[in-house]
Formats: sequence, structure tokens, C-alpha cells
Amino acid sequence: MSMNGVAGVRATLIAGLLVVVAFGAGCSTVPSESAPSAVVTPSFAPKPAVAPAASITAAPGEVRVEPGPFTDRIQLTGTRLDGSTVRGRVAITTDVSDVLALEVRAAFYDAAGRLVGTGHFEHADEETMGGGTHIPHNDGIDFTITSAPTDAPVSAAVLSIPVLVNE
Repeated sequence: MSMNGVAGVRATLIAGLLVVVAFGAGCSTVPSESAPSAVVTPSFAPKPAVAPAASITAAPGEVRVEPGPFTDRIQLTGTRLDGSTVRGRVAITTDVSDVLALEVRAAFYDAAGRLVGTGHFEHADEETMGGGTHIPHNDGIDFTITSAPTDAPVSAAVLSIPVLVNE
């Protein structure tokens, strides 16, 4: 083999090694410092509320609870419908920790079972910044939800709990 032939083989081998190194670096499972890595961050944005049913079958004055992800952790007591307002108390049954955030939604229906309005109650337990005493709500949180003004009289309400955060 001539010297030009050896040099050509060397050039081909070096070019091949460069291709392998470049390809291997691109397929590496170890991220390089300059390559951005995909970071998955949890989203705490509230999910859109499920729209209430357009109609239901309910007895006059009935207040019912829609099954949901938090209904097995709470107890609703004293629920009652007073005109276009629903009242009650929510207590945590799974532990005795403070309720940090709570949302109760109500869908209001007329005597024919048609949806006539909605409303909601929000609770956020914030400790005082001045070092005051924090009072836990272990015995429950009272809520009052009033329907948006309508001409139709309210006959029944369906409650849902889309947000519940406790310690």
C-alpha cells in the first residue's frame, strides 16, 4: 500500500470515529450542562368546575351532595334551603387538621327540576401575620350560599366540594 493509501484509510477512520462520537454524544442519557432538560412541574391551577346538571328530580326543599373526590373526607350537617339560600356546616372526618382551603358550590333548581342559578362559598384559613393565635376549625366551617337573583323560586339545591385542602 502506498503512503497516499494509508493516509486515505486514516482519514476515513478518523472521519468515521468523529461520526460515532458525535452520534454517541447526541444519544447520551446523561444531560449535558448546555442542553435544556425537560422539568415537569406540578400544576396547582384549579381545574374547571363541572357544569351542574341542567335538570334534576328532587323533592321540594331537598339539599343533596354530589359525590366527588372529597365527599368521603367530609361530613355535611345542618344543610337547609331557605328561599334561594342554602346553609350548612362542613367538617373534616378523616383527621383533625386545619382546613386551609375549601370551596362549596351550589346549583339551585326550581320545582320542575330546572337549573335556575348557581353560587359558591370559599374559605381560606390564613394565620395572622402579627403573631396572633391561630384558631383551628376542628368542629366545622359554617357556609351560606345564595343563588344569583332570578325570577324563578328555588325548590332544591345540589352541593359539590371541588376544593378541599387541609394540613
